[in-house]
Amino acid sequence: MPDLKALLLMIAALLVSAGALAQPVSVELRQTEAGWQLMRDGEPYPIKGAGGSDHLATLADCGGNSIRTWGVGDETRALLDEAHRLGLTVTLGIWLGHERHGFDYNDFDSVAAQYEQVRAAVLAYKDHPALLMWGIGNEMEGYEQGDSPAIWSHIEACAALVKRLDPHHPTMTVIAEIGGRKLEAIHRLCPSIDIIGVNSYGGASSLPERYAQSGATKPYIVTEFGPPGPWELGRTDFGAAPEPTSTEKAEAYRAAYTAFTADTANCLGSYAFLWGFKTEATTTWFGMFLPDGSKVATVDAMTACWTGSQPDNRCPSIEPLAVVGSAGTEPGATVRVALEAADPEGEPLDVAWTLMADPMTYVTAGDEIPVPPSYPERIVRSDEDGCALQLPEAPGVYRLFVVVKDPAGNAATANLPLYVAGDDPVNTETKALPAVVYDEADGEQPWIPSGYMGNAGAITMDGGHADNPHAGDACLKVVYNSGAEWGGVVWQSPVNDWGDVEGGYDLSGARVLEFWARGEAGGEVVNFGFGLIGADKPFPDTARGSLEELRLTDEWRLYTIEIPEDADLRRIKTGFFWSLAGQGSAVTFYLDDIAFRSEPSED
Repeated sequence: MPDLKALLLMIAALLVSAGALAQPVSVELRQTEAGWQLMRDGEPYPIKGAGGSDHLATLADCGGNSIRTWGVGDETRALLDEAHRLGLTVTLGIWLGHERHGFDYNDFDSVAAQYEQVRAAVLAYKDHPALLMWGIGNEMEGYEQGDSPAIWSHIEACAALVKRLDPHHPTMTVIAEIGGRKLEAIHRLCPSIDIIGVNSYGGASSLPERYAQSGATKPYIVTEFGPPGPWELGRTDFGAAPEPTSTEKAEAYRAAYTAFTADTANCLGSYAFLWGFKTEATTTWFGMFLPDGSKVATVDAMTACWTGSQPDNRCPSIEPLAVVGSAGTEPGATVRVALEAADPEGEPLDVAWTLMADPMTYVTAGDEIPVPPSYPERIVRSDEDGCALQLPEAPGVYRLFVVVKDPAGNAATANLPLYVAGDDPVNTETKALPAVVYDEADGEQPWIPSGYMGNAGAITMDGGHADNPHAGDACLKVVYNSGAEWGGVVWQSPVNDWGDVEGGYDLSGARVLEFWARGEAGGEVVNFGFGLIGADKPFPDTARGSLEELRLTDEWRLYTIEIPEDADLRRIKTGFFWSLAGQGSAVTFYLDDIAFRSEPSED
């Protein structure tokens, strides 16, 4: 007969490993004479954290104790389990909709559905021992005044719900910096929010002083910090944002963290951004790791901040790249760039150069962008002292990247924006005006709605919808059959092309793009425009225009995109597009009579 005590112990161990006996670890706030403290299981818990869910074992080895996420999903349970195994805690984010993505805080059904999503998340994870606190939303207040009472009322309702369901963990909401009326709104309208999370970059080192001067009385956590963002830096003469080197970024992290830890009155800790890889602004701007997992000096900086000691094997240092001699800008010109990099341990360095297009997409509000195309054939010589490259023939802005690595895989990064001058030779068919994008008439249409984007499987379009057209016998019915993610369709010339081959039409003389639209119920938020293909492609659109976040009514309305007189319309490859973000439920809207015209038509 098996030993009963051993059998019971084995069963208990299995239940615990499966989470069946998981018990919450109590976390609370305590205000002392010296300031606010976060207490976990009765002990002070200053947060030494990073944002992201990758490289968790490395985070623990570097002295970090917590991670922050932005939403819940299928992987959340496994993430909490892994964090607990490594001795890390998790500030678990619950995503709240953004108005810039089309979420309507005045729409009853959308807000009610989001409220239930909060409930489901809390009930699912409230008892996990790795849970530190709840992060209710991230920058959903917007980037200006942040004074929408509808948003803050919903945040308060969600926070109050969280506190009723889970008395063991604090509530936090996260804002983009502290300007406008954001702090006032939280203090006056959100009594159930315990902690204010602040995302701060260029102003991170001054945040403690500014927060103290604001009159805020709730404690705060710096929920994102890192290098200055491209929106906070100057521009070159040709409009590119110069990116700091990984060495310069490491100093920005160190200076910011030093300022936070000195604020013992109000600051409960911080989360460095981003503990992973992400293409935002560029492929290297915010990530603390490269795609292959190599760490850069920002990881070393945080290791020293968290532990008080430098890692045994540090990342190389690197100076800003510099052009040697004249910076030629003619297509095909040869440019020489000098490199200065060194390894702290004196080990040899491997050097890799990459020339990429620069899409000039710098202010993304956190949205990830596609990796731009690269031009390896343009690097004609490279070594540890620099490189020589031949500029592409196509005019536009490019960016030269260098990655240096030591034998242990520690890396350093730098890049340099470059400009290729000249006119883009355009040879396209002139299209007589008005140039129709869509109507119900038979015959060939110049642009084809072939460019499905985002969650393409949720999109259906019926070009012969006969119920209540604006004019004639039919209109275009569009359905986005999802409440989440995003989708869109682009009218292209030629079909299925995103700027890799010739095509498009010369619309010189056009002054407006007009279209009629209505929503199924009214309130649908959709983006419309033309000219999506940028200068990173061989055959870009030469002009663009858009109407962002239009809120449709249930009646037909004429919408007009005005085109400046000096716009270069010699090549319009993407004649029209629509896009939208998930709005909590399916979105249906209708389009009719889309056309470029030389002057506005009469409504």
